Amino acid sequence: MMNLIRDREMIPISITIKDVARELGVSYSSISRALNGKEGVSKETRDKILEMAEKMGYQPNDLARGLVNKISKTVGVIVPDINNPFFGEIVAGITDASSENEYNIFLCVSGWSVKREKEYFNTLIQKRVDGIILKSVGDYNEYENIKSPLMIIERYDRNQKFDSVEVDNEFGGYLATKHLLECGYRKLGFISGREDDSACKRRLRGAKKALEEYGLSLNKDLVIEGSFSIEGGRAAAKQLFEKGLPIDAIFGMNDLIALGALQYCDETGISIPDEVGVVGFDNISYAGLPQIRLTTVHQPKYELGKMLFATLLEEIHNKEEKKPTKKIILNPELKIRKTTRMK
Repeated sequence: MMNLIRDREMIPISITIKDVARELGVSYSSISRALNGKEGVSKETRDKILEMAEKMGYQPNDLARGLVNKISKTVGVIVPDINNPFFGEIVAGITDASSENEYNIFLCVSGWSVKREKEYFNTLIQKRVDGIILKSVGDYNEYENIKSPLMIIERYDRNQKFDSVEVDNEFGGYLATKHLLECGYRKLGFISGREDDSACKRRLRGAKKALEEYGLSLNKDLVIEGSFSIEGGRAAAKQLFEKGLPIDAIFGMNDLIALGALQYCDETGISIPDEVGVVGFDNISYAGLPQIRLTTVHQPKYELGKMLFATLLEEIHNKEEKKPTKKIILNPELKIRKTTRMK
């Protein structure tokens, strides 16, 4: 509904502490102490001040307060792709955790662009956010000299100076591949995503371990690099099958890739799961739909987001203290559905 301003009605731009002080005829310092819950003002005066502040529509200036307290109650979040439900659920966890702690977030989407990521990072530093949560598409070493608390989403390096929270990608790759082998599949194809080479390498490392347990080795001719999208998965699956090599299973390094592989199989009449089994990674909401029922590796994405914020907040509160780098690893879980055979 639109409210019109009639005649000489005016909407005040901003009510300040000085406006409240002028209305009550008390000192600026008394208003400040009352509004901030500090001593030095009587209960009667405090109640009058609070009542008048509410009546006048006074809102505290968080920016000014932040400059005094060196706390802005804001956190920056940089992710590469908000359209991917994986990152969407992480951001949901961060947002809920920030709200519970009366924090606001600045959300930036880099679009897998290193240049855009750096621009957003510098903007957040200029805005004096209390800390930053980052899923980088570049080199984390470029942020080594940053003094603001920084939390890393995955891509942890043993020499890294920043706290991080991630899911055990290597173990997830092991679970997915072992399941395919237990189901009787032996000619396994793998589709990675070029956008996140580090996570895919770890998942592939886990896949190799599972293959070795069955006396098999990874056929590099059956490893294709695609992109983290349904169309990317479809194109990579097409490329795999057109090699002419026998394939009876595909491990997509994320669910969107796996959904693209399912689409290609459906278009070409390949029976799932009888002829070819398909496993994804992430367990996004689409994966569990009745018409899809994708077997996948579950990542606790929402929980990961909440833990990222909680860990960052702890660092914000203790940033003057020197402490060892914190690395938190969450366990993945296999979700068996209808795109793989029964064991």
